[in-house]
Amino acid sequence: QVQLVESGGGSVQAGGSLRLTCEASGYTFSDNCIGWFRQAPGKEREGVASIHTGVNLPAIAPSVKGRFTISRDNAKDIMYLQMNSLKPEDTAIYYCAADLLALVTIPTMLEEGMYNYWGQGTQVTVSS
Repeated sequence: QVQLVESGGGSVQAGGSLRLTCEASGYTFSDNCIGWFRQAPGKEREGVASIHTGVNLPAIAPSVKGRFTISRDNAKDIMYLQMNSLKPEDTAIYYCAADLLALVTIPTMLEEGMYNYWGQGTQVTVSS
């Protein structure tokens, strides 16, 4: 079955870096949209970054642009989120999500409703 497993979360001080990893299995990784979402305490889940694994077409949320980079390794079925210059407001549970139903379009790459498979999440905590 389809599985998305996140790792790499942790606690860092403001200004630090983390790299999140999402390992995918159970489907053809190289022809779908896959992305990172996050949910902070008391807030709704929001799109952070996504990328189509068939073409190099990333989408990055304005709040993290210039600090976060999304990439994928189709040979390993892995997606990464490199997070630099972390801020306390980046504290959240980060989720990996994939669209296996081809619902995502370019304008909706960061809309969670377009994604149909989700990982369990990994906690990122940034202290000031």
